[in-house]
Amino acid sequence: MSAKTAPPMPWLIIASGSMIVLLVFGPRSAMGFFLLPMLMDTGWERSTFGLAMALQNLFWGLSQPFFGALADKHGTGRVLVLSGLLYALGLFVMAHAAAPLWLHVGGGLLTGMAVGAGSFSVVLSAFARHVTPQQRSMAFGIGTAAGSAGMFLFAPVSQTLITLYGWSDSLTIMGAMMLAVPLLALPLRGNASSGSQSQGQFQQSAGAALREALGHRSYLLLTSGFFVCGFQVAFITAHFPAYLGDIGIDARYAVIAMACIGFFNILGSLAAGVIAQRYSKPYFLALIYVGRSIAVTAFLLFPQTPTSVILFAVVMGLLWLSTVPPTNALVAIMFGTRHLGMLGGVVFLSHQIGSFLGVWLGGYLYDHFGTYGPVWWLGVALGLFAAIVHWPIRERPVERALAA
Repeated sequence: MSAKTAPPMPWLIIASGSMIVLLVFGPRSAMGFFLLPMLMDTGWERSTFGLAMALQNLFWGLSQPFFGALADKHGTGRVLVLSGLLYALGLFVMAHAAAPLWLHVGGGLLTGMAVGAGSFSVVLSAFARHVTPQQRSMAFGIGTAAGSAGMFLFAPVSQTLITLYGWSDSLTIMGAMMLAVPLLALPLRGNASSGSQSQGQFQQSAGAALREALGHRSYLLLTSGFFVCGFQVAFITAHFPAYLGDIGIDARYAVIAMACIGFFNILGSLAAGVIAQRYSKPYFLALIYVGRSIAVTAFLLFPQTPTSVILFAVVMGLLWLSTVPPTNALVAIMFGTRHLGMLGGVVFLSHQIGSFLGVWLGGYLYDHFGTYGPVWWLGVALGLFAAIVHWPIRERPVERALAA
């Protein structure tokens, strides 16, 4: 093979991983449609549901470095099997929750850990082991777009299921769908020592890799900025349908809006994979966060109509998960792929702490003030903060002392 000839993309691995991400991100992105019908039947407050979704995001984040490390050591496929089983159980428990405790266990703890075991840092690290550095951002863009496709598909699917069968049976049906994940996991059986990119990796223990990353300025800036991404997207995912109902927008536009976010998220994720391969990833990320702040500000200040809702959804969709390919690519550039599942998981932990606060504050402040306004404006301010911290990130490998 010529040195200039790139090996083909491992399409079976990418297709299987992308289908898993689609299934993993589908139900969790549709949770906002369950808020009002569930509370209507149970009499619980929005803060009760908001806490469950906040716990889901928190346990997703807390479990992701752990599951990423397990995948790096023992194999991605085994972790993904566990993801599918936990997801099915979590949605079943949530569907039959007779008290807030079981809503928090099923929709929060179990579902959150399931997403952590099947999320981007686990699947994309498997992609990274089988593609060249030149193919990496594009492969990450495809995987991220699959998560976007899950959001696009499950918005109308979940609303249709709720209309036909009610919220409880709909959660049970979606739980059964998650049992396909273990079957799709078969092509992703390898660990950090397998794959076409395993030769020449820097040999390092997981503990040493974590200490090195936590002492690296650019990694810490990247991690702090990703907190903002979680805050913004989780708040919108959990509360946007209810917010539209509060301002008098017909419920069908909530479905259309979330589907638009999902569809344009696909385009944005694929475009991000291409752009991040060619241009500065830190500068690109800074521009994404500025764009989000501008979009939210315009949405809040201009008259809110069905048309403005759709326009907002289109813009936010383009910017939604476009942060993921350049963020994961930066971690791989800084530290290589050997511990990418764990180190990417730590970055996502920050994302999910932001998600916890975005979802929980959305419900908490609404119950206290009767409006989502303060959380919207906090998200705008945080977007500007994220742009500032991404600007000085250096897109280069960490400097390591030569072995004696």
